[in-house]
Amino acid sequence: MLNLIGIIVTSYLIGSIPFALIVGKIFKKIDIRNYGSGNLGSTNAFRVLGIPLGILVQILDISKGLFAVLVVTRLFYPDLPFENYTPFEDITVLKIISGLSAVIGHTYSVFVNFKGGKGINTALGMLISLAPVEVGISVGFFIITLLSSGYVSLGSIVASFLFPVIMFIRENIFKVDIYGYNTLIFFSIGISILLIYNHR
Repeated sequence: MLNLIGIIVTSYLIGSIPFALIVGKIFKKIDIRNYGSGNLGSTNAFRVLGIPLGILVQILDISKGLFAVLVVTRLFYPDLPFENYTPFEDITVLKIISGLSAVIGHTYSVFVNFKGGKGINTALGMLISLAPVEVGISVGFFIITLLSSGYVSLGSIVASFLFPVIMFIRENIFKVDIYGYNTLIFFSIGISILLIYNHR
């Protein structure tokens, strides 16, 4: 149990680092919360700080999700915090918990009065570390849909829908052994439904 608490707290604190605020203070000497939408995400960073610094913020926010999943879980592994009698793989469950904790930290940062960004980039970092191939293909379809339709929301819906479909096809039709599939397929379906609902 202590390991699980350690993963949650550590990942939350990493996710809570307000990179948009830090980058704005260092390079522009401004508090980004006082400009644009006031949001601490990369969208407002692009708008207020410009493209180069916006890209920097985006990369840093994505890295929070990556670091939480790939590094934090390893710090507390292999001593798993629970007995597992389900078809869900322990380490994959822990990676998801770690990634979600980072996303919550980004959205409700303890360092800035529990405010933050929307968590999209940190969530993207988490998904890249969990299912890089599926994310890459989904992003490809997002770009194709965006270029052909001109609608970001439609591209997001298409990519969200295809994410679990691609995972299912790779595992069951192409017989690719996806580590943690039993856990990831349910998680990817949940994420897909949530993202599509948010774009309704």
